Amino acid sequence: MTGWQILAFLSGLAGLGATIGATASNEWRATSRASSVITATWVLQGLWNNCAGNAIGALHCRPHHTMFQLEGYIQACRGLMIAAICLGFFGSVFALVGMKCTKIGGSDQNKSKIACFAGIDFILSGLCSLSACSLYAHRITSEFFDPMFVAQKYELGAALFIGWAGSILCILGGSIFCLSITGSFPKRHRGGVSHSHISSYTRGQVKSVNERLPAENSSSSKIQHFNKNAYV
Repeated sequence: MTGWQILAFLSGLAGLGATIGATASNEWRATSRASSVITATWVLQGLWNNCAGNAIGALHCRPHHTMFQLEGYIQACRGLMIAAICLGFFGSVFALVGMKCTKIGGSDQNKSKIACFAGIDFILSGLCSLSACSLYAHRITSEFFDPMFVAQKYELGAALFIGWAGSILCILGGSIFCLSITGSFPKRHRGGVSHSHISSYTRGQVKSVNERLPAENSSSSKIQHFNKNAYV
């Protein structure tokens, strides 16, 4: 199980890095070359900046002027990506504490509980990133294929694919973490009694019976001896 936990930690850490890169990227959508009149220039837009570039290689970026004039889906994507980064960070910390190959975290059961929290955090981080990228991509595709939309049309940017890859890695790492701790908790029978409790109880009963047997045998032998002497 230690190898699976290391693999899950590396997967979640890679997913967190991809999520951070996608959040900071300015290429969430790019100008469609098919609808652009001047093909030597293009426009890139992200969650934080608007950028314009040309074929020479010059790229000029400026941040969004105000948060209150942004469209609702951009603000929602911002919040989801920030939540994904925070959850992924806490998941990485919990993973370091809950892994069996580390010497912190206490007993095996405590480490298993912490590893379970790490897996849940990674899964939630992946779901937040997946939701943000899918929402942004849905807006781009709906505008691109809408014949009534006459403004500038955009295509999917590289940041969306990076975000999707990071979300898959986070979900995969969290799922492996949750599956790796299935055998760490003691199995219980019906009634809430574990195997160890039953075996210890059985051993105690056998021991008490064995202790009573010599005393009963000695008392019965004395009674028989007394009966024999009584008839002499």
